[in-house]
Amino acid sequence: MRTIIHDLQEQEFAGWLGDTAQEEVTVISDSGAIRSCMGCFGCWTRTPGTCVIKRDGYDNLGELFSRSDELMIISKCMYGSYSPFVLNVLNRSLSYMLPYFVTTHGETHHRPRYKHQFKLSVHFYGSDLTEGEQHTARMLVAANGLNLYSSENNVYFHTSPQHIKEALQ
Repeated sequence: MRTIIHDLQEQEFAGWLGDTAQEEVTVISDSGAIRSCMGCFGCWTRTPGTCVIKRDGYDNLGELFSRSDELMIISKCMYGSYSPFVLNVLNRSLSYMLPYFVTTHGETHHRPRYKHQFKLSVHFYGSDLTEGEQHTARMLVAANGLNLYSSENNVYFHTSPQHIKEALQ
């Protein structure tokens, strides 16, 4: 299964998937319903593996990630980071990890909740990205890949969402 998180408008993303009859795809887009992570750690303590914010439909992102073969992110590059919506989705997926720590290569990371790895593919777009922003974005995705225990990380830069669509087809 492939999970796609994107910050595009509905009309911009329409028609991107084409014929996906042979592959299960879950698309997470900004419907305006997502609430911000409260930082309460309830997904670790009160309702392990599930976000305590249940009213917006984004409460099982950790479990969704655990079933994904690929996590594809399409985001405007904002100062070398994700757009606010995409960042909010990633924050709400904290339940994918356990609250316990492990030290790997001298760095502290959360232990994985699931014995699962997915490919992480991030497509950033922006018409005037600097080398510094691109470097920061690459470092961010590498860090996210470590923290999410991804099997592979790929970062791509495009000048527009249309160029992403063309590259994916």
